[in-house]
Amino acid sequence: MNPDLDLALDRVIRAPRKRVWDAWTDPASLAQWWIPAPLRCRVEELDVRAGGAFVTKMSEDGHRFVPHLDACFLVVEDYERIVFTNALDSAWRPANPQPVAMTAEIVLRDHPEGTDYRAVVRHGDPAARERHADLGFADGWGTVTAQLARVAESAA
Repeated sequence: MNPDLDLALDRVIRAPRKRVWDAWTDPASLAQWWIPAPLRCRVEELDVRAGGAFVTKMSEDGHRFVPHLDACFLVVEDYERIVFTNALDSAWRPANPQPVAMTAEIVLRDHPEGTDYRAVVRHGDPAARERHADLGFADGWGTVTAQLARVAESAA
């Protein structure tokens, strides 16, 4: 991790890695936590494999959905790691995503209390990192990680 370019979030989720993985890779589960509530998420494409599409939309009222993320997966290692970027869209075309281009790496490791969950979000320059931080990275990614934890911890 480069502290001048990257932002990170760490959390222990009190659920086995498989449940966290399933919450990440099942479209119905992802829709429950991917966007901070009360916003709603609709998963348009979730092809969890290297090169696969990752497209979501969001809604304030549950009726009108607008684009949220159009990205592609770069690396997928079952139950261990997911890397995706919005610098390429789901059709592998170079993108100019707003508000910031990023590559996110999600790493899942065993922990005595469940799963050690780590997200590192990489940016192309310090200005992009600062913009993302100023827009509320810690609150936004923290909120959705807490929502992910609730989904994974409540799964049977």
